Amino acid sequence: MNKPFTFKQFSVNQDRCAMKIGTDGVLLGAWTSIRHNPFNVLDIGSGTGILSLMIAQRSKAEQIEAIEIDDDAYEQCSENFENSPWNDRLFCYHASLIEFVEEVEDTFYLIICNPPFYSEDYKSENKSRDLARFNDAMPFKHIIYAVDHLLAEDGLFSIIIPKKEENGFIKLASTVGLNTQRILHVKGNPDSDIKRSLIEFSYHETTVNISELIIETSRHNYTQDYIDLTKDFYLKM
Repeated sequence: MNKPFTFKQFSVNQDRCAMKIGTDGVLLGAWTSIRHNPFNVLDIGSGTGILSLMIAQRSKAEQIEAIEIDDDAYEQCSENFENSPWNDRLFCYHASLIEFVEEVEDTFYLIICNPPFYSEDYKSENKSRDLARFNDAMPFKHIIYAVDHLLAEDGLFSIIIPKKEENGFIKLASTVGLNTQRILHVKGNPDSDIKRSLIEFSYHETTVNISELIIETSRHNYTQDYIDLTKDFYLKM
């Protein structure tokens, strides 16, 4: 039996999810802005439900809805929600993104997404792991289509993607009137390349705020910036 991943205020079972909890999800959950006090939140492709749970801990959002297409991940996400302190505010839907867009009339004040990537890498024998990791399952244009239909006029949308996809994704978002608000470039250590871009969008135009985060100075020696960002979640921070 895989042990649950334990955070300060909640635990996450992940033995039935193809994509395990990793730095990407925790970074996005901690960095995403809730300064506009979103009434409701949508988590696209929730996996274990980690992003939704982090936003539930950080915000007063009354409704946090997650969509997950994979059967096992959906069941596990629902279970993780049920076992959390915020189970009355968290809901998981078993649907594809496009199905959800077509059925739902609501708009959301915050949309978050840690999408599948590694599109150009080889595919493994494990079907559900591939579904979670390859963006054929959720192409960027589907994400933008969904955000365009579901984001409230004053809402924010935040996503984490590989740095090399950043320009193309920003261009795609601009075709539906989404403007970049903030970008965080993430490096594993001071000497490594930027691996990830966290990007926040809204329909309002503003000067883009770009910053950088280095995760560790050497193996397991975390930077103060990284500790400050994640300390409300990780047990050992």
